[in-house]
Amino acid sequence: MTENDERFIRTVRLLGRPALRKLQDSRVVVVGLGAVGSYAVEGLARGGVGALRLVDFDVVRPSNINRQLYALESTLGQPKAELAKGRVLDINPRCRVEALRLFAHADTLETILAGPPDLVVDAIDALNPKVELITAALRRKLPLLSSMGAARRTDPAAIRVGPFAEVQSCRLARMVRRRLRRRQLPFDFPCVYSNEPTTRGAEDEEAWDNSDFVGSGRPRRLMGSLPTITGLFGLRLAHAAIFLLLGKTQMNGLGATASGASSGKCR
Repeated sequence: MTENDERFIRTVRLLGRPALRKLQDSRVVVVGLGAVGSYAVEGLARGGVGALRLVDFDVVRPSNINRQLYALESTLGQPKAELAKGRVLDINPRCRVEALRLFAHADTLETILAGPPDLVVDAIDALNPKVELITAALRRKLPLLSSMGAARRTDPAAIRVGPFAEVQSCRLARMVRRRLRRRQLPFDFPCVYSNEPTTRGAEDEEAWDNSDFVGSGRPRRLMGSLPTITGLFGLRLAHAAIFLLLGKTQMNGLGATASGASSGKCR
């Protein structure tokens, strides 16, 4: 047994060697490497996915440390995409990793979605780039898995995986839905979301965050979040992605809508 075989022996014992080979032959794009995306990448890398394109234009900032996997005192100021690439290669040196320090918008989506990939994982927490990525993936008929809002939640048992059309209690999802409806795009792509009503922290409305949009957009309100909830969102994304890549949609509760960009009508 080679070192690389032993690296994923527990995955083989559970899912079988053909499943691991399929994961190793898969190409996944993850856009957004923050609180949710960093943990999604972790699960995909440790699951044996063979090619990852990791996309994020931002650098690590002190406010990231409470919830982002790559955010450490030693990594402040460093690009998240490059940090993510280095960590993946430390997990699996045979993984084919591409780091793109790009902001997701109309001018960059051709590069981001080139390939095409076997799956697009949307872990963006900002409305405009999120809608642009979802739109581009759906119009290209690329399999898509998206994360809705993880901030202002405290109940891990409320996290769900299912079609976007079923998402409730999520302000981000409501805004995304409004824009997709205008573009006459379907609502049946799978996503990770929470059905817990959001709570508002004592200082949620007091601060504005310019860090994520320097030179690329407008400042947002900085919302409270817990590392446990955002991390679970990311790992649920990775879990769902693994089974989507294997075609075993029923095993992760996605049901018949798990094929990615399908033909459902918008609602």
